Amino acid sequence: MMGMSVSFLAALSVSAAITIAVGMAGGQLTEIGPWYKSLRNPSWKPPDWAFGPIWTVILVMAAIAAALAWQAAPSTKARSWIAAVLAINCALNILWSALFFKMRRPDWALAEVIFLWLSILSLILVLGYYSRTAGLLFIPYILWVSTAAILNYRIVQLNRPFG
Repeated sequence: MMGMSVSFLAALSVSAAITIAVGMAGGQLTEIGPWYKSLRNPSWKPPDWAFGPIWTVILVMAAIAAALAWQAAPSTKARSWIAAVLAINCALNILWSALFFKMRRPDWALAEVIFLWLSILSLILVLGYYSRTAGLLFIPYILWVSTAAILNYRIVQLNRPFG
């Protein structure tokens, strides 16, 4: 904690609270019930128990990145831009879970994941503009969502049609 400014800790507190809310919303929408268990998956799908720890690491890194970029932003306009990119990503992250798990539409989730991926690229570029470290902290997120998108694609191929 030595060397951390009050403004960074305040930004980290806010970003952590938002990140926890997003994680909880996604978790609430993720129903691992009979429908999900009946889906055919590729042999390389990570085990279900791995998703929680992976998302925890990604969300912790995202909270830190958001706080770093927020603190580094030179103006209210820059902070507004950061907040907008983060808000879009949060909404798309939650929407993917709603489409895939709640609505049981992996095909719709596959279309949506393209926008989620682009929103993460935007986070890397926009937040990375203000803080290189912040941009780099989103690399595991884009790699994981890239993997999830390929998994989503294979699930659609193996299980269609939906709806």
